[in-house]
Amino acid sequence: MPRPLWSGAISFGLVTIPVKLMSATEDRSVRFHQVHTEDLGRVRVRKYCEAEDREVSAAEIGKGYEVFKDTLVAVTDEELEQMPLPTAKAIEIVAFVPAASIDPVRLSGDSYLVQYDGQAAAKPYVLIARALARNTKVAVAKLAWHGRERLVLLRVRDGALIAHVLKWDDEVRDPSELAPKETKVTDSEIDEALQLVDSMTTDDISGYQDEYRKALEAVLEAKAEGRQPPKPTEEPGGQVVDLMAALQESVRKAQASRGEDAGDAEVHEMPTAKKKTAGKAAGKAPAKKTAKKTAAAKKPVRRPRGA
Repeated sequence: MPRPLWSGAISFGLVTIPVKLMSATEDRSVRFHQVHTEDLGRVRVRKYCEAEDREVSAAEIGKGYEVFKDTLVAVTDEELEQMPLPTAKAIEIVAFVPAASIDPVRLSGDSYLVQYDGQAAAKPYVLIARALARNTKVAVAKLAWHGRERLVLLRVRDGALIAHVLKWDDEVRDPSELAPKETKVTDSEIDEALQLVDSMTTDDISGYQDEYRKALEAVLEAKAEGRQPPKPTEEPGGQVVDLMAALQESVRKAQASRGEDAGDAEVHEMPTAKKKTAGKAAGKAPAKKTAKKTAAAKKPVRRPRGA
């Protein structure tokens, strides 16, 4: 298990449960260094003090807040830790809500495992975990951490508590103005879309993998061994298709992938799209794009002035 990132207690009415938080996920992304393209020398980020015009160490760097233009006040970590907040060292549960009422857009992506701290905390920890597991509700709590108060969601997974950081109401933008206006779809199209949803429904998403990371690792491995990186697969040219036919074909493919017989379905081009896509169908457009990419690849890298 990773090291604890925070320690305090869950406040549940008059019940207090000492706990520790540790990251529930790990980042497997491939990381790059910034380098000088001419000689692959590492590019470093150095921190300078504007007043003294010199590089400063991490021990000399603190926090400052601009109260007026060009007027800063210093704030220390000790002052932030000693603010009179009830959530400074506690995850204070403020409400229980149905799990379905939490809009997924409010999930910030930060998730933490909640570990009970000490044997005395085991019983109240199990009590709240089983209480949550027996209904469809989740706990909403407040927590002060990393210089701000956060809203968190507590739920149960495999008998353990998981904390998910939530966005505050004023941090979520209203998407209603982005919805298409005056766009009509037929009941038949909706029914076909629902059939596609049903044919793609599953209870397990554990089999999906990060294909981008795998492809990137293959490129890096080839370059490290002095080989040419794998070439990309050619994608079929886009075409305008009949919506209903596309839905039916999607249902057929989804059912076929599960071994179900859905019958034959074909996707037909819309009549108005034949003239516009004629060039692409003949293979002319892809050839132009390939030529541009080849020309761009041969273009030499310009050196900065004075180099």
